[in-house]
Amino acid sequence: MFQPKELFIGLRYTRAKRKTHFVSFIAFISIAGVSLGVFALIVVLSVMNGFGNELRDRTLSMTSHATITGFDGTMGSWELNAEKAKQNPSVVSAAPYIRKEVMLSNGRRVSGALVRGIEPETEKTVSTVANKMVSGELTDLKDGDYGIVIGRELANSLGVYEGDKLTVITPQASVTAVGVMPRLRRFKVVGVFEVGMHEFDSAMAYVHIGDAARLFSFDEGQVNGIRLKLLDLFEARTVTHELNQTFGEEYWIRDWTRQHRNFFKALKTEKTVMFIILLMVIAVAALNIVSTLMMTVRDKEADIAILRALGMTPGSIMTIFVIQGTIIGMFGTLIGVAAGVPVALNVFEIVSWLERLFQTDFLPSDVYYISDITADVRPREVLTYAVSAFVITVLATIYPAWRASRTMPAEALRYE
Repeated sequence: MFQPKELFIGLRYTRAKRKTHFVSFIAFISIAGVSLGVFALIVVLSVMNGFGNELRDRTLSMTSHATITGFDGTMGSWELNAEKAKQNPSVVSAAPYIRKEVMLSNGRRVSGALVRGIEPETEKTVSTVANKMVSGELTDLKDGDYGIVIGRELANSLGVYEGDKLTVITPQASVTAVGVMPRLRRFKVVGVFEVGMHEFDSAMAYVHIGDAARLFSFDEGQVNGIRLKLLDLFEARTVTHELNQTFGEEYWIRDWTRQHRNFFKALKTEKTVMFIILLMVIAVAALNIVSTLMMTVRDKEADIAILRALGMTPGSIMTIFVIQGTIIGMFGTLIGVAAGVPVALNVFEIVSWLERLFQTDFLPSDVYYISDITADVRPREVLTYAVSAFVITVLATIYPAWRASRTMPAEALRYE
């Protein structure tokens, strides 16, 4: 079978002789270092993907895939606009909303909040807040009853429970006999929800859209806008562009990628930085490859000189040591992938087992909003990590291989 001499010699040099066990030990450490770096790269970034997915899902469970509003912040005849939006095959459902910032008061306890007026039945089609109720139901919001559903943290800070009453104070003013007074209204707490994100649980409240319209002096049929649920949330930008063409310049249409741009951009930046840091770990491991090859070159100087004397070119000598280092990098990368992918896929079960073993909770639910460690292993990213690590190890072989190719036969054989 045909086998290039460079490949044959490079493979032979990777197998230790009795007197070169130390060199082989350093080679083993190099493989272990690269494997550990690739393993950490896959597991850590897959867990970051899982956290990112969880944060996105929780955020979108309370917000919307896209919204349609007027440029003045209001919209009339929302039913017609909702039907017009749903003519797009990518739009699954639409729901109206009224949104205002208010102050909630219970005795001496006061807290700011964002009140959203909704239609309970249609709200179920665009968000999952109805599934996050810890007491009461979203459908308990009835037009004219002035009921309110608030987040769990907000309820705790105000000291109210289901059935209690609180005062909603709006920034709008009313002229009375005693002067200008802020508009306020007593509401009854009919439910409490918990999403697991401080942004919503501590500052979000829902009321019926009819009650919100009267509280904020909206005209009949007038709302702030329409919330849309899309068939595929990752196609939000495309759908938004299509809806902009449909509605023209009369309304302002935004998707979730624009509404939460800074948040998701921060997550992406953090992941990129972590990728670079872990690549540096692999680069440090690759330095062991440099040490291994430099010691091999030193140990094989006589062999190199003989090969040069027999007519082997400097390029061939360089190829031999590049092959040797590449084999180390390849094995390290493959072992790291083989270990990292299964661990990332089963990270939840592994963490649960460790928590039971050590009788502890790594992410207590009373401290962290996301208490379960999940991972999202993406094949394309795993391939990118593996190729990046392998390229680093190949680059680490260039200098030692070049030094080997510069060996002068006469100098190397002088004392042999």
